[in-house]
Amino acid sequence: MAELERPERLQIMLTTDELAALENWRFEKRMPSRSAAVRELLRRGLSSDGFLTAEQGVKSQEFGVLPDGDDKTGDRPSE
Repeated sequence: MAELERPERLQIMLTTDELAALENWRFEKRMPSRSAAVRELLRRGLSSDGFLTAEQGVKSQEFGVLPDGDDKTGDRPSE
């Protein structure tokens, strides 16, 4: 079997609204796949300044993709 160029797999859980936002962004940017779109968003996020640093005890469900009010998962922790 051929060795994969990207052998690591990452699984994430999204709300229906978050997935729709990802798909809309993907199609607007003409990305070839959902995976390519996620990799591009990760690249952009990792290279940006002013990102949130999570405090101890913050739960994963407190980090949504969409701005407050558009997401049913709750508010993001304050910066």
